[in-house]
Amino acid sequence: MLRSQQSHYNCLEIDEFWSYVGNKSKKVWLIYAYHRSGGEIIAWTFGKRNLKTVKKLYSVLQKKEIIWDSLAFDDWKSFKTAFKNEDCKIGKQYMQGIEGNNCSLRHRIRRAFRKTCNFSKKIKNHIKHFELVFHYINSGFV
Repeated sequence: MLRSQQSHYNCLEIDEFWSYVGNKSKKVWLIYAYHRSGGEIIAWTFGKRNLKTVKKLYSVLQKKEIIWDSLAFDDWKSFKTAFKNEDCKIGKQYMQGIEGNNCSLRHRIRRAFRKTCNFSKKIKNHIKHFELVFHYINSGFV
């Protein structure tokens, strides 16, 4: 887990992003928090697209000991349930930054492209590859 560049964020955008591991029938979901103005990926977790994975992301965010004023996400019930005690902005109009970042990730990471023959065979390798890309993004190299 990378250290955050700041200790206070005005708004974190949260979204889900899928890719394949093993073969095209096995989707794995990346759920992550993104800070638009800094271009920083704050926290992430991999798993199924369910409440358990969203709660895992919330736990990662809390462990980082950072402060945020609000969270922005789409109208998915798991987000609303996991972040019910937070100040939330719900709707796609608040998520232009993370949606653009999803597009950039699909361009930068071949194994995240939707229609591809390139995918990780093991979840461990998949996660490490994404973590490496996140490190480069947060360091300002890409």
